[in-house]
Amino acid sequence: MPSPIDPHVDPYGYLGMIRNPDGSITRKPEFLPTAPPSYKPDPDFPVLTKDIPINLEKKTWARLYLPDTELSSIPTKKLPLIIYYHGGGFVQFSPSSMLFQNFCFWIAKQIPAVIVSVGYRLAPEHRLPAAYEDGMEALHWIRTINDVWMTKYVDLSKCFLMGSSSGGNIVHHVGLRAVACVDDLAPLKIQGLIFHQPFFGGTRRTLSEVRLSNDKLFPPLVADAMWDLTLPVGVNRDHEYCNPMMGIKSEVLMKFKDQGWRLLVTGCEGDHLVDRQIELVRMLKENGLDVIGEFNNGGFHGCQLVDESKAEILCGVLKKFINSM
Repeated sequence: MPSPIDPHVDPYGYLGMIRNPDGSITRKPEFLPTAPPSYKPDPDFPVLTKDIPINLEKKTWARLYLPDTELSSIPTKKLPLIIYYHGGGFVQFSPSSMLFQNFCFWIAKQIPAVIVSVGYRLAPEHRLPAAYEDGMEALHWIRTINDVWMTKYVDLSKCFLMGSSSGGNIVHHVGLRAVACVDDLAPLKIQGLIFHQPFFGGTRRTLSEVRLSNDKLFPPLVADAMWDLTLPVGVNRDHEYCNPMMGIKSEVLMKFKDQGWRLLVTGCEGDHLVDRQIELVRMLKENGLDVIGEFNNGGFHGCQLVDESKAEILCGVLKKFINSM
């Protein structure tokens, strides 16, 4: 359900937060519905889930998704692995949020694939690069985890990093870090990066941000509030964490090409972030990378998370991309 608070009047309240005078926030309880793991598959979603801690000190953890069809027979071929980073502007949600659990159900069922949905520390309690550090730590954890779902059903050599919104931003920055230490991640082998409506910004408004400035669902003012809570203190939205056009590391991006990584960026015209997503595709192509830009008419930010018909279309795109590797 959309927040009853007008995002143009109180963007923090719209996010279920109270901004305190010292810059900290107070989160409103039960603002975002969550769901426990399901050890018994739902008929509509024949997928099993379970939670496993990653770092007890940091309180990071992951929710694993396994298509139930794999349990009903002896597997003849292991499944690809999708390491998924949820959205929420770095300040809200977790792998247990129903919005992202249902989305991961769809993907795991339709591909099919095993999904590890990573829980990372949130801002402003833990500003960037905390989420990137947690994202990288998850990769090292996955390569060594002794779990039957991972050892019996997962092909670690067919791994994809995928993120929605701020999770897509995490994919970008974890990818930049991971490509520098691919040998240390073995036997985990990344094949591709999937940016689902990635969350980027900048100090200059793009045409799509101006066009959708009065959007009631996710206007630029809400994105501004998220960046204010997320970026390191004292930097603006042209910091490389926010604006991928800044501090472009061409030599690092060339390592993507050397590793044979393919990239998929998805977006839609109803999302104020779309111009930045198109700009990202253009920059990646100019650096010689194998990147697919998939942009649709209409829609809105996060539309595939709440619209089953759009989720099915996206799953078709994901399935084609993953199975082409």
